[in-house]
Amino acid sequence: MRDFKKYDIWQLSHSFTLEIYKISANFPKEELHGLSSQIRRAATSIPTNISEGCGRSSDKEFNQFLNIAIGSSNEVEYLLILSKDLNYINIEVFESLGKDINQIKSKIYKLKQILNLQ
Repeated sequence: MRDFKKYDIWQLSHSFTLEIYKISANFPKEELHGLSSQIRRAATSIPTNISEGCGRSSDKEFNQFLNIAIGSSNEVEYLLILSKDLNYINIEVFESLGKDINQIKSKIYKLKQILNLQ
């Protein structure tokens, strides 16, 4: 069993999720059950799936959860675009979070390569 807290990618995605919670707290109240909730769920899914994958017994299962984390990363990336286009976040926040989510995706891909899990 792997200790998810030791993975740099888990730590980065956890910090990213905390940032998403902060910025989405400023979204309009009518988005509470819409975009705010959806971007939070998608961001939370990234470290959650890494954590769950670490608890699985095989590399194949771990890979499956890393793939889900990548899918959630893509979802967050789109939701950031939507948030920017709706003027819920400014361009600086969008670019900073966009850079972060792309770094997370890149590190997940690299982890899969290191573990030979493509």
